[in-house]
Amino acid sequence: MPKHIGIVACSAEGAALCYRTICEQGGRRLGGDHHPEITMHTHSLGEYMEFASVGDWQGVAGLMLSSAGKLAKAGADFLICPDNTIHRAFELLAPKSPLPWLHIVEEVAAEARNLGFRKLAITGTRYTMEGPVYPEKLKEVGIDYRMPDAEERQHINAIIFDELVKGIFAPESRSYLQQTIRRMRDEGCDAVVLGCTEIPLLIDDSCSPLPTLDSTRILARAALRRALD
Repeated sequence: MPKHIGIVACSAEGAALCYRTICEQGGRRLGGDHHPEITMHTHSLGEYMEFASVGDWQGVAGLMLSSAGKLAKAGADFLICPDNTIHRAFELLAPKSPLPWLHIVEEVAAEARNLGFRKLAITGTRYTMEGPVYPEKLKEVGIDYRMPDAEERQHINAIIFDELVKGIFAPESRSYLQQTIRRMRDEGCDAVVLGCTEIPLLIDDSCSPLPTLDSTRILARAALRRALD
């Protein structure tokens, strides 16, 4: 029997894309409309952002751990979180978790290594772009990276929180991301990490100046492999 996947959700759009990807691609492995059992729990995005905005990552970890406990009681075998930002709290919650996790950034780093990319452009919220998680995980697999500059980070962060998490996908925001990715391509990057789980809803390989590493779908595929293999 496939393992039961538990999703610790944070923002609606990213979690929905991850859930939908597991369901859609599950049928390719299992046939028909079949996919592994999935249970999702989320505290509100507002609760998470109240902690994150003041740098209280222990508070973020507490919310994630609360979801983990509820998913364990629901029968999940392992957990994923389709949100890069709150992985800044991962090391605080992992030792207390009742279930094992897949780490979204570790999965992205492994995918980049397997595809032979050597220098990644990182996009995401300011917590992701200015935080330690991507630098640490990419260093572990020997991959270089570049972050957008300060003005670009501010603008991308605003696009995410003012638009994407609310289901708004504006053409001018897509153009801004393309411009930023193009600039980092000119600095030698050979792929771009879509390191906010909503960004793949705005930009993908069909319109990106660089090959994309879609963190949402990479995590979903990794969860499917864990559940089935």
